[in-house]
Amino acid sequence: MDRLKVGVLISGRGSNMTALAKACAATDFPAEIVLVLSNGADPGGLERAEGLGIATELISHHGFPNRSSFEIALTERLEAAGVEFICLAGFMRLLTASFVNHWRDRMINIHPSLLPAFKGLHTHERALKAGVRISGCTVHFVRPEMDEGPIIIQAAVPVLADDTPNSLASRILVQEHRIYPEALRLIASGAATVMGERMRFRAAVGNDNLLVNPVPAQP
Repeated sequence: MDRLKVGVLISGRGSNMTALAKACAATDFPAEIVLVLSNGADPGGLERAEGLGIATELISHHGFPNRSSFEIALTERLEAAGVEFICLAGFMRLLTASFVNHWRDRMINIHPSLLPAFKGLHTHERALKAGVRISGCTVHFVRPEMDEGPIIIQAAVPVLADDTPNSLASRILVQEHRIYPEALRLIASGAATVMGERMRFRAAVGNDNLLVNPVPAQP
């Protein structure tokens, strides 16, 4: 089986990268991580990847005169490693349209909200302030606009009455670690393909489980 060669871009501790790596460690998983690349000073994510036997590299954006030259270096290193597909996993740099279009339909991201709601930063604080009763996370293909792109998979989490941003973030992170590997599996196996700005699935997906919060009283 030819496995999709994946590069993972991180900036910090790499918890979603670790979830992806553990999934890719299965011999029947249709993708493999060939490089974990970080732009950050936090060594945690690279240390995790090295511990899992994955090639790593640090390319600090501080060493480049502008965003374009930094992204050219990223692409050169990724392509030299044979990367065919990119997973952004806590990569805390805005990417230019040039980079995104070079990797168009070959780069996905995970975001800690139910897109299109709460794009950008501080999602949990904003969700609580807005008073939503359900939040969650989304894996989507990357487009030049922030947190835009075809949605592959989402997971919903009830917002509890005593939630803080940290408690909500912790519960959502558990679901991030579940759905990111599943999104990669769907793409790498050909079970899901991107068609313009929508996803097409080879088989029926979804279920009829209804999530309501708070739970209505029984009649």
